[in-house]
Amino acid sequence: MKRIALIAVFLTGALLIYGTVDFPDWGDPESPASRHVSPRYIEKTVEETATPNMVTSVLADYRGYDTLGETTVIFTAGIACILLIRRLSK
Repeated sequence: MKRIALIAVFLTGALLIYGTVDFPDWGDPESPASRHVSPRYIEKTVEETATPNMVTSVLADYRGYDTLGETTVIFTAGIACILLIRRLSK
């Protein structure tokens, strides 16, 4: 049983490493995100969101649903931990 689990871990790791081969280099100014997405956020942030802080506008306005989902997952995990660790009074 341990060998099957170990093989599954190695196969998953190999697939993850294989999937990162096509990623652009770290900080590459010619990557798609740097050429298309970032300039639009920089140019249109104040106009579209009326927020002078770009980080706030990206997290709250452009990626609001994603941020809400992440917050929900963290909240749910916290509640689950509290429920598992709590002491039941007798």
